[in-house]
Amino acid sequence: MVNKIFAWSLGLVPISLAAHFLGSSEILVFFLAALAIIPLAKFLGDATEELASHSGAALGGLLNATFGNATELIIAFFALKAGLIEVVKASITGSIIGNLLFVLGMSIFIGGLRHKKQSFNQTAAMANASMLILAVIALVMPTVFLLTSPGLKPETIDNLSVTVAVLMFITYIASLIFIFRTHQHLYTEEVGRLKINWSVKQAVAVLTVVTVTIAVLSEILVGAIKPTVEGLGWTELFIGAVVIAIIGNAAEHTSAIVMAVKNRMDLSLQIAIGSATQIAMLLVPLLVFAGLLLGQDMDLVFNNFELGAIVLSIVITNLVVQDGESNWLEGVQLLAAYGIIAGAFFLHP
Repeated sequence: MVNKIFAWSLGLVPISLAAHFLGSSEILVFFLAALAIIPLAKFLGDATEELASHSGAALGGLLNATFGNATELIIAFFALKAGLIEVVKASITGSIIGNLLFVLGMSIFIGGLRHKKQSFNQTAAMANASMLILAVIALVMPTVFLLTSPGLKPETIDNLSVTVAVLMFITYIASLIFIFRTHQHLYTEEVGRLKINWSVKQAVAVLTVVTVTIAVLSEILVGAIKPTVEGLGWTELFIGAVVIAIIGNAAEHTSAIVMAVKNRMDLSLQIAIGSATQIAMLLVPLLVFAGLLLGQDMDLVFNNFELGAIVLSIVITNLVVQDGESNWLEGVQLLAAYGIIAGAFFLHP
């Protein structure tokens, strides 16, 4: 049923392209492009999953790591190219918060309605949680450094951002080695359950076509952001942190919830928390490196509001997963936290 809905939603792709090329309202184009990207993100995830199922655990994990957040990366790249730095930073913030509070919260809530108590591998969950703490250090320190160093030269903070990005990237590679080589036994059970429905050629073809289509729609979406901001009175902060983040996380929403309903909480947590970790430890460094190539000032100085939201989201997530068990009330708590933060983003000037 879910796959049918996503398949029918693909009809939005030609509609959004037609609206753009026929000169329709930029606000209409923005929302059509946003909605059209959602089913594409789902099929991008499916194609990656199929390729991973034909591979060993290590290569499959690398493929998932590479393409798991491809939608967010593509949208952020075009926003960065357009010089919308604050939108890029807001989308990073929103994606981390969205995965930790909304995706995980919805999964725990719906899974908890069906199963009174759900358990998951505490060691694996806390390994991801500690990576999130490291992400907080990496994202907070450049801002603290700037606030406590009067008269700082711009190139100094740029150098610090690049240094932090390099260390984050190296640590993320180390985490892949931990997951798919040295501590594979903590994750192998779920990896082995993947079903093969497409051939390698079919999966590669879908992956290629979908990636190119997402790139085209992302450029259209980014081009319509400023008219949408002016027309609706929304801020770039809200569009990046909530609207674009929801678009990019659509595939994770569905997959994590389905796994939770099936009482496969280890995989559900891998999808939600793992995706947030990947955004912080892989997507952020790649965008810093891309900023250098594009000549855009993509540093790691986030505003205090964004940092506060990230820190609080990680704190409550760690409290929920630390005991290796979950119930529906914890899901409600995460969703309430997301509602509070999303509302604050909407009202923030």
